[in-house]
Amino acid sequence: MYENQKFRGENPLAAEPISKLLAKFAIPSVLSMLVDALYNVVDQIFIGQGVGYLGITAATVTFPFVTIVLSIGTLLGIGGSVYTSMSMGAGKNEEAEKTLGTVLTLAVAIGILFTAVCLMFLKPMVFAFGATEGAQGSLSYVMEYAPIILLGAPFSMTAIALSSMARADGSPILAMGGFLAGTILNLILDPIYIFVLGWGVKGAAIATLTSQVLSAFIMLIYFLKKSCIRLKRKNLRPSLTSCGQVVMFGLPACMIQVAAAILQIELNKTVIRFRTVSVSSESALSVMGIVLRISSVVISVCVGIAVGMQPIIGFNKGAGLSHRVKETFHKAVGTATVVSVIGWLGCAIFPAAILQIFGMNEPAYMEFGIRCMRIFLLGMAVAGFQIISSQYYLATGQAVKAMLLSILRPLLLMVPLIHIFSSIWGLDGILYASPTADYLTALIIALLLWHDRKTFRNNCYGSLRDQ
Repeated sequence: MYENQKFRGENPLAAEPISKLLAKFAIPSVLSMLVDALYNVVDQIFIGQGVGYLGITAATVTFPFVTIVLSIGTLLGIGGSVYTSMSMGAGKNEEAEKTLGTVLTLAVAIGILFTAVCLMFLKPMVFAFGATEGAQGSLSYVMEYAPIILLGAPFSMTAIALSSMARADGSPILAMGGFLAGTILNLILDPIYIFVLGWGVKGAAIATLTSQVLSAFIMLIYFLKKSCIRLKRKNLRPSLTSCGQVVMFGLPACMIQVAAAILQIELNKTVIRFRTVSVSSESALSVMGIVLRISSVVISVCVGIAVGMQPIIGFNKGAGLSHRVKETFHKAVGTATVVSVIGWLGCAIFPAAILQIFGMNEPAYMEFGIRCMRIFLLGMAVAGFQIISSQYYLATGQAVKAMLLSILRPLLLMVPLIHIFSSIWGLDGILYASPTADYLTALIIALLLWHDRKTFRNNCYGSLRDQ
């Protein structure tokens, strides 16, 4: 007992002030998440300014492909990093290197297969994702943009998977740096390709592809030259043991991204079915793409806070320090809620200014865009509470609850509400489905937390008595 108390006292996770710990762990995570979110926003700004709303529509139609690539890369990266960490902790560096080789081979092979299949069936797939034909349709823009984005799938999967492996290898800064280098290159190339060379939406896609190649190349060089576990030719043949462990550990994180992809597809398909007298379905879809990118900035900050919270809660839960677990959760929820409320207020008060950044100035377009931002994002105020709560369950070892809560809003509530509300109220129904799903999710989570409160308290005190 004395040794355990001494260990707790010496470990900063058990001794340092919670606010200080949260800042220490959350700020790097927030910055890492913001890099990707801000890149997507700025990329859309360049497309909107240089191509117009049909260019944004093309990116929105193509986004499910991007999300699927992210889900596979996340499965391989998270699953591989967890198993690698366990192997290295047990002194099994050879097994860790086998896992690294397996992850790389799977990322490249699945990426190439994904690209080939999607290119083979590209036209029916983009129609299913919301592309439209005709003089004012988005199909021609999508067919310029999507094939190039798909060519980047092997590089993107490799960069995503290996960045997680780099964190397991003890190099989180390099993992962030690889993506940051790609993002900076993309933001440099975007205006050159779109405005200077006049390549339009195709130029934006080429800039993205180039940045993905750079990020993948940086990660490969690291594991060939600088890492603790090295990439070796003999380990490139996938290990069945490693494959099984990677899938097992990576599936929950993958499912969250799959739910997001399904939501994006259903949202695109439903929006494209409706138009008003003043707003075409393509315009409505481009507005939705902008709104989703804007909300992703706020969500990325909340996710960064949640990621920073996890090790603090996990350690103190295991140590039986229930008061520190509660304090961490409350402060993380409070911080994330402040962020989400500020984000919601910004979108509600300044929607016209935000839309104008994307090059949208037509009166009818602006009218719908303002309405969309104020209604669709009405539930953003509780986004921080949702994200922190689901990650709290993950940090306390309740993985099933965490995964269910993570897919509750996008898949179990939002998708059916989109179809039900749109069948009654048309395009307005789609807008109101989002805040309805948000507040229902927040209510369910609040009820679950209230129900679990006594059990949580008894478990923590039980741990203390056992010591």
